[in-house]
Amino acid sequence: MTWAQHYDPLGNVFASTLVAATPVVVLLVSIAFLKIRIHFAALLGLGVALAVALGVYGMPVPVAGATALYGAAFGLFPIGWIILNIIFLYQLTVERGLFAALRDSLAKVAPDPRVQVILIAFSFGAFIEGMAGFGAPVAITGAILIQLGFRPLHASGLALIANTAPVAFGSLGIPITTLELVTDLDALKVSAMVGRQLPFFSLLVPFWVVAAFAGFRGMLGVWPAALTAGVAFAVPQFLVSNFHGPWLVDIISGACSIGATVGLLRCWQPKSVWPLQANTSTKDALDSTPAGSSSAPSASAPKPVASPQSRRQILYAWMPWAILTAFILCWGLPPVKSALNRLGAPKFAVPQLHHVVQRVPPVAPPDAPPEGAEFLLNFFSATGTGILTAAIVAGFAMGFSPRRMLRIYGQTLWRVRFSLLTIAGMLALGNVTKYSGTDATLGLALARTGLLYPFFGTLLGWLGVALTGSDTASNVLFGSLQKITAEQAGLSPFLMGAANSAGGVMGKMIDAQSIVVASTATSWYGHEGSILRYVFFHSVALAVLMGFLVALQAYVWPFSVLVVH
Repeated sequence: MTWAQHYDPLGNVFASTLVAATPVVVLLVSIAFLKIRIHFAALLGLGVALAVALGVYGMPVPVAGATALYGAAFGLFPIGWIILNIIFLYQLTVERGLFAALRDSLAKVAPDPRVQVILIAFSFGAFIEGMAGFGAPVAITGAILIQLGFRPLHASGLALIANTAPVAFGSLGIPITTLELVTDLDALKVSAMVGRQLPFFSLLVPFWVVAAFAGFRGMLGVWPAALTAGVAFAVPQFLVSNFHGPWLVDIISGACSIGATVGLLRCWQPKSVWPLQANTSTKDALDSTPAGSSSAPSASAPKPVASPQSRRQILYAWMPWAILTAFILCWGLPPVKSALNRLGAPKFAVPQLHHVVQRVPPVAPPDAPPEGAEFLLNFFSATGTGILTAAIVAGFAMGFSPRRMLRIYGQTLWRVRFSLLTIAGMLALGNVTKYSGTDATLGLALARTGLLYPFFGTLLGWLGVALTGSDTASNVLFGSLQKITAEQAGLSPFLMGAANSAGGVMGKMIDAQSIVVASTATSWYGHEGSILRYVFFHSVALAVLMGFLVALQAYVWPFSVLVVH
């Protein structure tokens, strides 16, 4: 038995679009304005999504229930698994007091917090995105920034804003290779096209994220660092994506950006150090303690250690993060992943859902098979398992006993319990909108824009990531629609396939999954609404700029020369 999606259930495009948008609107309003705790907001949004799917779209009850459970399971594994283990490693380092030495070493290399934002949130975050993705860069860089003295709002928001330019090539290029699987568009050509869109923003984002933190004048004081980090990332991003492929783009570009920025700082420093206190306000101070918490991370500038630290102490402080980087890099290599999968990676067909939902034109080709729904329990090869292994190795290296590590792990699990519940609820909501067809209704509304389609098609990718929390999922959701609509409009399908992925990266900073990761990493759970309001403008503005770029590439010379056919 199959159930065919219907994208205009009310017989009126405008009315159907309004109804389809209801779950998303309820979710965002609940978080940003009603200030409902995010795990309750997630469950409320899920309830509305189920009501729309059942009552308006006619989705069978067993199928809707299976859809929600499938999404919740995916939220816990692999995404929740990554977050849990990242925070576990972070707690181990806090327990040993290593962040003081780490903080001091960073202060010596980059004493100015504006430069720290560039080096950590942008360059190092991009490097981690290339290896892991799925929220790992935001969790790691957010945790480091909070220990450097940044306010929770800034640590969370800046980590999210910086994590844009690398997302399309994250996790060894999975968004691009997945787009090939669902559209049959050559991954190498899509990679090349994305590599002719994102480098413009890779140059812009270092300036943008500093301006978001310190204002325009504050940004001008560190423009050499922003330019160096941006150029050192953008040029390799273009070269690797166009002449090698999507797999190593972020790793190579991130490493080049880190190296170039550190090299610059050896011969140049800002004329004056920007005070962190300049970016605080009474409202920030009042908001820095979540409801139900007795304390929050300190917002004051980091205090220097009492005595100069030796090279050995500094290396010891960086050791856990070096171990993490090495393990994530190894875990992501295809031969290693294949070997680990041979240890056990069972795949389970989801009852009542696998090959039950049928997408129909124009969202999918006429001969498209029913949607698959299989849960892959690749425990050994999962990124979260690599992070856990790294944390255990680092824990032994830091002198922890197995019993002590187990106790800290239990404390970590309790700490992130609401975050895991939230992510499960968000992914359940995203799955319901995907399989019911409500997100396709929204997508088709944007696709019916004629000559403006290159602009709005880019925003479709943004919408997909904002809804699903994943550039990969957005490409699965809207990839076929982008290809079909582009061919009907006489545009390059590679242009619009790439636009879906490149536009999608701007939605990464406002999806609920990423916001929960940021709030958890910075010990600011309960203030997700504040984070959303902080980053929302930046997300929309960057998405609009990407839309304009794609429109120029579609119609205007010399930008059109960059289009892959």
